[in-house]
Amino acid sequence: MKVALVFDNFGPYHLARLRAASQACTLLALQMNHRSRDYNWEPNSSPEGFRSATFNSAGVPRFFKGLMRDRWLRRALAEFAPDCVFVPGWSRGYSLECIRWCRTNSIPVVIMSETTEQDAARGFCKEWLKTRIVGRCAAALVGGAPHAEYLIKLGMATQRIFQGYDAVDNSYFAGKAQAARDHAAELRRKFDLPARYLLASARFIVKKNLPRLVRAFARYHRAATTSEVEKGEAPNNRSWSLVLLGDGALRPALVQLISQLGLEGFVRLPGFKQYAELPVYYGLADAFVHASSSEPWGLVVNEAMASGLPVLVSDHCGCAPDLVREGLNGFTFDPEDVEQLAQLMLDAWGRKSKSTMMGKASARIITNWGLDRFSKGFRLAAEMATGGHFSA
Repeated sequence: MKVALVFDNFGPYHLARLRAASQACTLLALQMNHRSRDYNWEPNSSPEGFRSATFNSAGVPRFFKGLMRDRWLRRALAEFAPDCVFVPGWSRGYSLECIRWCRTNSIPVVIMSETTEQDAARGFCKEWLKTRIVGRCAAALVGGAPHAEYLIKLGMATQRIFQGYDAVDNSYFAGKAQAARDHAAELRRKFDLPARYLLASARFIVKKNLPRLVRAFARYHRAATTSEVEKGEAPNNRSWSLVLLGDGALRPALVQLISQLGLEGFVRLPGFKQYAELPVYYGLADAFVHASSSEPWGLVVNEAMASGLPVLVSDHCGCAPDLVREGLNGFTFDPEDVEQLAQLMLDAWGRKSKSTMMGKASARIITNWGLDRFSKGFRLAAEMATGGHFSA
């Protein structure tokens, strides 16, 4: 079977999924932008393991970019002659152009979605338009249960929806994180990491809710420091620091907030880190926190769980219902409730043996949400769309 799949950009997450998909079909992956709009990933101009092409917008005036992009897409799809096309959602012009081309040429579409009903305010007109778009798709590949429920409300039949879209290379993070632990002392010096820390990783934008995260950490830190003094804690039981990976427009405001709260020595901002370095930060952390006020999924939670960490996850994250088992591998929280998050941090710090067990539970749970799940969902969606047996 010949399958075309479109992504905005081939980031590390996408490449892992594309390699998994290419094991079972003849795959053409189309990349609409050489660099990501949101992440400073190192570009991958020639991915291995599958056929790929990238739209080259260099020298194209902005006014003509959409026209040139659509023309390029139509030509690439026509030359490849796919049996079906996987399209990322409905919000980008190139996704809609792919759907139009498929409709014109009687090629089935599989829509890939990580949107939930709670992601944003929903208006009648936009929702009606989405039902029209979804109605032109033969199947869907979604992240998890909340995403499937939303597509059902938009008119997609339950039996045409398959899960597994949001996956990372679990074995990569598990192996590299353990390797980091095996060389912990050396790597802590090299990366200038504290002995104990809570890790977060996010773009520095409003919806990631980082000011509340920092304020919650400040409350936790005050309570933990008081406990240390009262109990005479040994050095290895002292309070955690906060390591916040990422970058973005809100960095100056976060630096100012950290200073106002007197946390300069306890909150570190190493910046955006490339894929090869991430397992070190996960592997040497004690727990992971993701505080977004709106998040379709949250692949950093997958990474943290694959690395064997307990997780504290905002209940506004799309991954929370499927990945977080309350009290087993972590906890969910209201992202607007600073006190609740601070208390969860304090509880995790105060019960370190329990946190270790929760980290192991994370590693077990995430094994069911890796590339195998993506590959299976991809195959089943393609079979449903084409009505045929999926084979290379």
